[in-house]
Amino acid sequence: MLVVSAGDVRARAVAIDAALDAGVDAIQLRDRDAAGAALLVAAAALRATTRRHGARLLVNDRIDVALAVDADGVHLPAASFTIADARRLVGVSYLIGRSTHAAAEAVEAARAGADYVMLGPIFATPSKARYGAPLGIETLATTATIPVVAIGGITPERAALVRGAGACGVAVVRAILDAADPGAAAAALIAALAVPAAGATGR
Repeated sequence: MLVVSAGDVRARAVAIDAALDAGVDAIQLRDRDAAGAALLVAAAALRATTRRHGARLLVNDRIDVALAVDADGVHLPAASFTIADARRLVGVSYLIGRSTHAAAEAVEAARAGADYVMLGPIFATPSKARYGAPLGIETLATTATIPVVAIGGITPERAALVRGAGACGVAVVRAILDAADPGAAAAALIAALAVPAAGATGR
Protein backbone atom coordinates (compact mmCIF):
# COMPACT_ATOMS: atom_id res chain seq x y z
CA MET A 1 0.00 0.00 0.00
CA LEU A 2 1.34 3.39 -1.03
CA VAL A 3 0.12 6.23 1.20
CA VAL A 4 -0.14 9.60 -0.53
CA SER A 5 -1.40 13.10 0.21
CA ALA A 6 -3.50 15.36 -1.99
CA GLY A 7 -0.34 17.29 -2.79
CA ASP A 8 1.42 14.10 -3.85
CA VAL A 9 -1.37 13.39 -6.33
CA ARG A 10 -0.55 16.70 -8.03
CA ALA A 11 3.22 16.80 -7.64
CA ARG A 12 4.17 13.12 -7.78
CA ALA A 13 1.73 11.69 -10.28
CA VAL A 14 4.58 10.15 -12.27
CA ALA A 15 5.94 8.37 -9.19
CA ILE A 16 2.49 7.08 -8.23
CA ASP A 17 1.91 5.81 -11.73
CA ALA A 18 5.31 4.11 -11.77
CA ALA A 19 4.55 2.39 -8.47
CA LEU A 20 1.24 1.10 -9.80
CA ASP A 21 2.94 -0.04 -13.01
CA ALA A 22 5.38 -2.01 -10.84
CA GLY A 23 2.53 -3.82 -9.11
CA VAL A 24 1.52 -1.79 -6.05
CA ASP A 25 -2.05 -2.96 -5.52
CA ALA A 26 -3.45 -0.36 -3.12
CA ILE A 27 -3.24 3.40 -2.71
CA GLN A 28 -4.38 5.17 0.44
CA LEU A 29 -5.21 8.87 0.20
CA ARG A 30 -4.34 10.37 3.58
CA ASP A 31 -4.30 14.11 4.11
CA ARG A 32 -5.24 15.63 7.45
CA ASP A 33 -4.85 19.21 6.22
CA ALA A 34 -6.50 19.29 2.79
CA ALA A 35 -9.90 20.95 2.48
CA GLY A 36 -12.79 18.80 1.31
CA ALA A 37 -12.79 20.11 -2.26
CA ALA A 38 -9.07 19.51 -2.73
CA LEU A 39 -9.35 16.06 -1.23
CA LEU A 40 -12.23 15.20 -3.52
CA VAL A 41 -10.28 16.32 -6.61
CA ALA A 42 -7.29 14.21 -5.53
CA ALA A 43 -9.48 11.21 -4.78
CA ALA A 44 -11.19 11.42 -8.16
CA ALA A 45 -7.81 11.52 -9.91
CA LEU A 46 -6.58 8.53 -7.91
CA ARG A 47 -9.79 6.64 -8.61
CA ALA A 48 -9.18 6.97 -12.35
CA THR A 49 -5.52 5.96 -11.96
CA THR A 50 -6.15 2.99 -9.70
CA ARG A 51 -8.91 1.68 -11.93
CA ARG A 52 -6.60 1.86 -14.92
CA HIS A 53 -4.07 -0.27 -13.06
CA GLY A 54 -6.55 -2.61 -11.38
CA ALA A 55 -5.53 -1.39 -7.91
CA ARG A 56 -7.61 -0.53 -4.87
CA LEU A 57 -8.21 2.97 -3.58
CA LEU A 58 -8.77 3.63 0.11
CA VAL A 59 -9.54 7.04 1.61
CA ASN A 60 -8.31 7.84 5.09
CA ASP A 61 -11.02 8.94 7.53
CA ARG A 62 -13.21 10.81 5.04
CA ILE A 63 -16.06 8.40 4.40
CA ASP A 64 -17.92 11.07 2.42
CA VAL A 65 -15.04 11.43 -0.03
CA ALA A 66 -14.66 7.66 -0.34
CA LEU A 67 -18.33 7.30 -1.21
CA ALA A 68 -18.26 10.23 -3.61
CA VAL A 69 -15.55 8.68 -5.79
CA ASP A 70 -16.65 5.06 -5.35
CA ALA A 71 -13.45 4.07 -3.59
CA ASP A 72 -12.81 0.47 -2.59
CA GLY A 73 -12.63 1.23 1.09
CA VAL A 74 -11.94 3.55 3.97
CA HIS A 75 -9.03 3.54 6.35
CA LEU A 76 -9.90 4.68 9.86
CA PRO A 77 -7.38 6.38 12.16
CA ALA A 78 -7.40 5.13 15.73
CA ALA A 79 -9.55 8.07 16.89
CA SER A 80 -11.95 8.03 13.94
CA PHE A 81 -15.39 6.43 13.51
CA THR A 82 -16.06 3.12 15.16
CA ILE A 83 -15.85 0.23 12.75
CA ALA A 84 -19.54 -0.50 13.30
CA ASP A 85 -20.52 3.07 12.40
CA ALA A 86 -18.31 3.04 9.33
CA ARG A 87 -19.78 -0.27 8.20
CA ARG A 88 -23.28 1.11 8.55
CA LEU A 89 -22.33 4.05 6.32
CA VAL A 90 -20.38 2.23 3.60
CA GLY A 91 -22.11 -1.14 3.47
CA VAL A 92 -20.67 -4.61 3.18
CA SER A 93 -18.84 -4.17 -0.12
CA TYR A 94 -16.30 -1.64 1.17
CA LEU A 95 -13.05 -2.57 2.85
CA ILE A 96 -12.57 -1.06 6.29
CA GLY A 97 -9.10 -0.76 7.75
CA ARG A 98 -8.00 0.58 11.13
CA SER A 99 -4.70 2.12 12.23
CA THR A 100 -3.35 0.53 15.40
CA HIS A 101 -0.24 1.12 17.48
CA ALA A 102 -0.19 -1.96 19.69
CA ALA A 103 -0.89 -5.64 19.22
CA ALA A 104 -3.89 -5.48 21.57
CA GLU A 105 -5.39 -2.66 19.49
CA ALA A 106 -4.95 -4.73 16.34
CA VAL A 107 -6.68 -7.72 17.89
CA GLU A 108 -9.57 -5.56 19.10
CA ALA A 109 -10.00 -3.90 15.69
CA ALA A 110 -10.17 -7.30 14.02
CA ARG A 111 -12.76 -8.47 16.54
CA ALA A 112 -14.78 -5.31 15.83
CA GLY A 113 -14.96 -6.20 12.15
CA ALA A 114 -12.01 -4.50 10.45
CA ASP A 115 -11.09 -6.21 7.19
CA TYR A 116 -7.44 -5.45 7.90
CA VAL A 117 -5.41 -3.51 10.44
CA MET A 118 -2.39 -1.31 9.93
CA LEU A 119 0.10 -1.86 12.74
CA GLY A 120 3.07 0.33 13.47
CA PRO A 121 5.51 1.76 13.66
CA ILE A 122 7.28 -1.56 13.37
CA PHE A 123 10.62 0.18 12.81
CA ALA A 124 11.67 3.75 13.58
CA THR A 125 10.45 6.36 11.11
CA PRO A 126 10.08 10.16 11.42
CA SER A 127 6.41 10.21 10.40
CA LYS A 128 5.45 7.86 13.24
CA ALA A 129 7.73 9.21 15.98
CA ARG A 130 4.77 10.68 17.90
CA TYR A 131 3.45 7.16 18.49
CA GLY A 132 6.44 6.25 20.62
CA ALA A 133 9.16 3.66 20.29
CA PRO A 134 8.95 1.23 17.38
CA LEU A 135 7.04 -1.94 18.16
CA GLY A 136 9.56 -4.31 16.63
CA ILE A 137 9.00 -7.28 14.42
CA GLU A 138 8.26 -9.53 17.39
CA THR A 139 4.89 -7.79 17.79
CA LEU A 140 3.67 -9.43 14.60
CA ALA A 141 3.92 -12.85 16.23
CA THR A 142 0.92 -11.99 18.41
CA THR A 143 -1.23 -10.92 15.45
CA ALA A 144 -0.53 -13.82 13.10
CA THR A 145 -4.20 -14.66 12.56
CA ILE A 146 -5.16 -11.08 11.64
CA PRO A 147 -4.71 -9.44 8.21
CA VAL A 148 -1.97 -6.98 9.24
CA VAL A 149 -0.36 -4.34 7.07
CA ALA A 150 2.93 -3.32 8.65
CA ILE A 151 3.99 0.33 8.55
CA GLY A 152 6.97 2.30 9.78
CA GLY A 153 10.51 2.27 8.42
CA ILE A 154 9.79 -0.39 5.81
CA THR A 155 12.58 -1.20 3.33
CA PRO A 156 12.79 -4.18 0.97
CA GLU A 157 14.93 -6.05 3.49
CA ARG A 158 12.51 -5.27 6.30
CA ALA A 159 9.51 -6.06 4.10
CA ALA A 160 10.77 -9.62 3.77
CA LEU A 161 11.16 -9.82 7.55
CA VAL A 162 7.65 -8.58 8.35
CA ARG A 163 6.15 -10.84 5.69
CA GLY A 164 7.97 -13.80 7.15
CA ALA A 165 6.69 -12.82 10.60
CA GLY A 166 3.08 -12.90 9.44
CA ALA A 167 2.19 -9.52 7.94
CA CYS A 168 0.00 -9.73 4.83
CA GLY A 169 1.55 -6.60 3.36
CA VAL A 170 3.27 -3.30 4.03
CA ALA A 171 2.42 0.38 3.75
CA VAL A 172 5.02 2.93 2.74
CA VAL A 173 5.39 6.60 1.88
CA ARG A 174 9.00 7.74 1.52
CA ALA A 175 10.33 4.33 0.46
CA ILE A 176 8.64 4.85 -2.90
CA LEU A 177 7.86 8.55 -3.24
CA ASP A 178 11.35 9.71 -2.25
CA ALA A 179 13.19 7.04 -4.25
CA ALA A 180 15.30 8.04 -7.24
CA ASP A 181 13.40 5.40 -9.23
CA PRO A 182 9.93 4.92 -7.66
CA GLY A 183 9.07 2.05 -9.99
CA ALA A 184 12.20 0.11 -9.11
CA ALA A 185 11.67 0.82 -5.40
CA ALA A 186 8.12 -0.49 -5.61
CA ALA A 187 9.25 -3.59 -7.51
CA ALA A 188 11.89 -4.33 -4.86
CA LEU A 189 9.30 -4.11 -2.08
CA ILE A 190 6.89 -6.36 -3.97
CA ALA A 191 9.60 -8.94 -4.62
CA ALA A 192 10.48 -8.94 -0.92
CA LEU A 193 6.84 -9.63 -0.03
CA ALA A 194 6.84 -12.78 -2.15
CA VAL A 195 8.32 -14.78 0.73
CA PRO A 196 5.75 -16.92 2.59
CA ALA A 197 4.27 -15.58 5.78
CA ALA A 198 4.88 -17.43 9.04
CA GLY A 199 2.99 -20.69 9.05
CA ALA A 200 1.98 -20.34 5.40
CA THR A 201 1.94 -23.36 3.13
CA GLY A 202 1.84 -23.75 -0.60
CA ARG A 203 4.13 -23.33 -3.56
